Amino acid sequence: MYLNTLLDRRAILGTVSVNSKRQALQLVSDVASRLLEQDASVVQHALLEREKQGSTGVGLGVAVPHAALPGLGRMHGVFVRLETPVAYDAIDDLPVDLIFALLAPENAGTEHLRALAKVSRLLRQRELREQLRRVESADAIYALLTGYADSNAA
Repeated sequence: MYLNTLLDRRAILGTVSVNSKRQALQLVSDVASRLLEQDASVVQHALLEREKQGSTGVGLGVAVPHAALPGLGRMHGVFVRLETPVAYDAIDDLPVDLIFALLAPENAGTEHLRALAKVSRLLRQRELREQLRRVESADAIYALLTGYADSNAA
């Protein structure tokens, strides 16, 4: 699974400002709704329902929210870098500033799990996280994410 098939350049937001986890997930939902032709409220509801099962804040300032959505033909990703980290109930209690959301078809099964594992492994790399926090443009973020993912194919 290559990240460039999961992540569209238009699904990346550089430095944006929000005040809460809920606002961050709303931002992810807004981006996803434009790209996937889904209603933003449906996307946000699915993400929030998943958060009720346990926080998707995986630690080190990273969150990987995910949900299954009706009508999707394949997995999609949305990446958002926050200007200021927000409280996210992460497993290490640190605030989150890097969010990589995964949206899956309702019947994705193991494909969804493989994508979650790949993104989680990718964002555990300290050097990549540091670079993602420094670069300026969405194109640079895309190049970093796909470059690291493809050179460390899982």
